Amino acid sequence: MKSARKLLAVAMLLAPLAIPATAHHSYAMFDQTKTVVLEAEVTRFKWQNPHAFIEANVNANGQTEKWAIEMTSPNNLTQEGWKRTTLKPGDKVRLYVHPLRSGAKGGSYAGVRLADGSTLGQVG
Repeated sequence: MKSARKLLAVAMLLAPLAIPATAHHSYAMFDQTKTVVLEAEVTRFKWQNPHAFIEANVNANGQTEKWAIEMTSPNNLTQEGWKRTTLKPGDKVRLYVHPLRSGAKGGSYAGVRLADGSTLGQVG
């Protein structure tokens, strides 16, 4: 009985530490009701856990904008057909993203049309 109480006390003390982990996976910062289409040049593709990322340059009115696109985990991307080598710096792609609500140059990956015309994800 004494050890059960100790175990319960430890569990109650550690429970608040799990909250930041669940908050990390919120997509509230992205406007899921909008999809922005970007003609982009990949500058970096980071195949990493917990989320892969695409960094790209986008030409907007003669200016180069640097965009950061958050993706899901490599495990989930693999099921969609992605590989570690799918994107390379210099690749010209059309990215479909749910933009950041803040208006900053970033978003959540929705889909991509590769230079060869093939697509991954949800493309319009």
